[in-house]
Amino acid sequence: MALISASDQEVTQVSETLSNIVRSNDRVAPTAALHIEVIADLVCPFCFVGKRRLDAALKAVQGPSDVSWYPFQLNPEIPAEGQSFEDYLTRRLGNPQNVEPILQHIALEGKTAGIDFRFDQLRHVPNTLSIHQVMQLAETRGVDQSGLAEDLMSAFFESGRNIGDPDELIEIAGQHGLSPTDVMSAIDDDRIRQLVLTREAQVRSSGMDGVPGFLVNRRLLIVGAQDTDNMINAFDRAMFGEGTDSLISPALH
Repeated sequence: MALISASDQEVTQVSETLSNIVRSNDRVAPTAALHIEVIADLVCPFCFVGKRRLDAALKAVQGPSDVSWYPFQLNPEIPAEGQSFEDYLTRRLGNPQNVEPILQHIALEGKTAGIDFRFDQLRHVPNTLSIHQVMQLAETRGVDQSGLAEDLMSAFFESGRNIGDPDELIEIAGQHGLSPTDVMSAIDDDRIRQLVLTREAQVRSSGMDGVPGFLVNRRLLIVGAQDTDNMINAFDRAMFGEGTDSLISPALH
């Protein structure tokens, strides 16, 4: 649930490093269209809010756009089988008295983005590595990653489903044209697992230690679940800011 807190200079340095990373990974080069690299974990509530606000911003500008996703595990130390939501909250927040106000705040933020957070239904928090592996499979198969991410986060936060369970992943990914065999192969594939871990390590090496982040046209990094107007302003700055080679220093954190 953490967000980056940094100076403009630090955020600019992260932007520059991330830009170099996505170039080295042969991602789609930015053109006249908006291209967004989303850096997120799919059990992060602020990533869900940020994704919805990104969708609204892209709809508002009505231009051509392309969105791809980079993996980030907020809690890579969670056991492979996951852990109970209660234990997760205790480890993250300590005193149980701290929990309810935070969840209420997140629920209110969610309502502004049309999300019905149902923390009362959450029983299990998964290790998200296998989820990111399925997202990686979606990219290689040309599947809309944003649509898949939407359904995964909705299943988790609005229905309390354990999206780390292979059967749940098979069902949700199947709605996007990925076969059960392909999903299980991706989960079991050491090459895909290593690719996800490598990409995550690259993101962390840039200086990012929290999500969500949105790298716009490899020029400007939006940090956190910014409101839609801020995102639209960032799009304008990334598309039409002075200069074509240097990064724009954002103040959106």
